[in-house]
Amino acid sequence: MSFTELNLDSNLLKAIELSGFTTPTDIQRAAIPVVLEGRDLMASAQTGTGKTAAFVLPAMQRLLTPAKVPGIGPRVLVLTPTRELANQVNENIRQLGKFCRFTAGSVVGGMPYPPQTRLLRQPVDFLVATPGRLMDHMEQGRVDFSRLEVLVLDEADRMLDMGFVDAVNMIAAATPSSRQTLLFSATLEGKVMAIAKALLKDPARVQLAANHERHASIQQRVYQADDISHKHRLLSHYLADVDLTQAVIFTATKRSADRLAQTLSEQGHASAPLHGDMGQHARHRTVEQMRNGKYRLLVATDVAARGLDIKGISHVINFDLPMVAEDYIHRIGRTGRGGATGTAVSLIGPDDWSKLAGIERLTGNKLERNVIPGLEPRGPEPRFSQRRNSGGFKPKGGYGARSGGNNSGRGNSNSSRRGNGDSPWPARSAAPRPAKRSYPG
Repeated sequence: MSFTELNLDSNLLKAIELSGFTTPTDIQRAAIPVVLEGRDLMASAQTGTGKTAAFVLPAMQRLLTPAKVPGIGPRVLVLTPTRELANQVNENIRQLGKFCRFTAGSVVGGMPYPPQTRLLRQPVDFLVATPGRLMDHMEQGRVDFSRLEVLVLDEADRMLDMGFVDAVNMIAAATPSSRQTLLFSATLEGKVMAIAKALLKDPARVQLAANHERHASIQQRVYQADDISHKHRLLSHYLADVDLTQAVIFTATKRSADRLAQTLSEQGHASAPLHGDMGQHARHRTVEQMRNGKYRLLVATDVAARGLDIKGISHVINFDLPMVAEDYIHRIGRTGRGGATGTAVSLIGPDDWSKLAGIERLTGNKLERNVIPGLEPRGPEPRFSQRRNSGGFKPKGGYGARSGGNNSGRGNSNSSRRGNGDSPWPARSAAPRPAKRSYPG
């Protein structure tokens, strides 16, 4: 199938061609005809599959018809979990609407209020927003949804994980009941299914990526680490690999990202941190500098797991495993994008085994264990009992148990916050306890 077979306007087809796209992806082939019919849609697909265009293109086709209701406010509202994803959606709108006269804008956290207030006072075709900031404006009576025709919930699972379920419900309740609602998520289960049943009307369902399916273009590897210094030696091995062009290294906390990026810079690596405590301008500048090749390594928290699209990323390295198993899927999706291949490396410390078990249950795959000659672990992999504990299997002897020595007790008081009992940098003075986790938007 070609894009011409999707019955899109010639100006949209011209923009698609100029962008270098030749044939629609699987999610675009499945979703665009459904959306053009005016049906509600719930769709699941792996990251990097072109899902943004799957709702932007049919929304633009709809916007080529004059609005039925006069007034101000958006005709299409796209809710996203983070500012980074909002920026990506806006970039897609700009790119695909190049030959049309669409107006678009953002209402996201971390940005000044006055320009957003001015935006909300005028007619706009696309409004891309994070739930928290949009709710702020709604509470001040600044938002008019009378013209709204399409509501898009992008990466709905992430929004719900971040605690935006009440905000999403309140925003949806403020929109016209006649709206078309499109929900996109990595998974269609649990809380996502509950909100889909509440907000969507007789939706079509497109599910192209079940949890048990692996990212076929990504080689996933697991390395057992005895302690934090062992993790750093394994990391150094990969950073010396000539096949690593650019990498995103994930840590559990914002402080971890800062400290590890500093350590890597001191070792001569071109690296920078990326996390939610950085201002919007600083984060955008860092991502652009990564795209331009100034940095080889981006040390990030999960704020970068969604919406980060840099074509040159050859490796994703999980220095710390995520607390939520679904975040593993989104992390590794930063590589192997757009038909390229990639490598995902996970360094498993003594306190990471329960998280790894949760990831393997979610994906339905036992991840490939690897050993680097000269960097072998001192003991065998812990065996797990069948008793579940906190979302994972408990290893016999307790979390952190291993043969050939024990590092339990070092940093374990912070393990529930850090996602890893060890500090993610070489032995130094004890790191301060991280502040309560906060989210953008």
